[in-house]
Amino acid sequence: MILSKILRLLRIHQYIKNVFLFLPLFFGLEILNFELLIQVLFAFLAFSITASSIYILNDFKDLEKDRLHPTKKFRPLASNEVSVNFAIKLFFILAIFGHSIMSLISLDAFIILNIYFLINIAYIYKLKNIPILDVSLISLGFVIRLFLGAVIGDIELSNWIVLMTFLLALFISLAKRRDDVLIYNNTKIKSRKVIDNYNLKFLDVSITVISSVLLVSYIMYITSFGKDENLDNGYLYLTIFFVILGVLRYLKIIFVDESSGSPTKTLLKDTFLQFTVFAWIITFYLFLY
Repeated sequence: MILSKILRLLRIHQYIKNVFLFLPLFFGLEILNFELLIQVLFAFLAFSITASSIYILNDFKDLEKDRLHPTKKFRPLASNEVSVNFAIKLFFILAIFGHSIMSLISLDAFIILNIYFLINIAYIYKLKNIPILDVSLISLGFVIRLFLGAVIGDIELSNWIVLMTFLLALFISLAKRRDDVLIYNNTKIKSRKVIDNYNLKFLDVSITVISSVLLVSYIMYITSFGKDENLDNGYLYLTIFFVILGVLRYLKIIFVDESSGSPTKTLLKDTFLQFTVFAWIITFYLFLY
């Protein structure tokens, strides 16, 4: 019982975000390189442990606000299932442990993890209250994951991959912020201070624009894939079908279902999204490898 509370505090389900560390290997045709794969697996572990420490710090900082939130009030700290003293001690243990593991992989990886860690601390204590910057920094976190995987695998990232990663993360972050605004409009409960600077009209337009640019960027990327390296991209353009389906499905979740508050949980529960993601991975793999 105690273990389950601690695991909830660590937000294990959020580790799915750290799969972005493996994308450079996948797109760099090195995903079958066992030596690099092992190194990225250790980096995945170190990054996930460090991310858990950040989640704990965030829950500590937002403790009182979370207790007023319709769903966040059930988090271990907000519901008093885990003591504050224990959580703080666990924060330091995880942060040190995660950084220690990453330092064994490479100095560059360690530096990138530190950048991610410091940005998130600044985000938690100040920057998350600045509109636009708040969602941009969340999106930057995914780009950092991408660069971390690239550094470990010694892979040069395509400009398109970096751009698409940022756009995808921004698209999801704006959807999450829209959910916060909906909760405030319906309950008058303000889960975060920055909500005062957003409204549904702005977020709806922003989500529509970003999703459109995201699709165009993927089309540009996939139709030009491998041309600089004289690689035959064959039928890779067919993967666009699954990307469009995935984006449309998420738009439905945002605008029709109005349940975009937790992107990770949405992916873990939504069969349609799971199908499009796995179909894209398998199709891409078969055409590319």
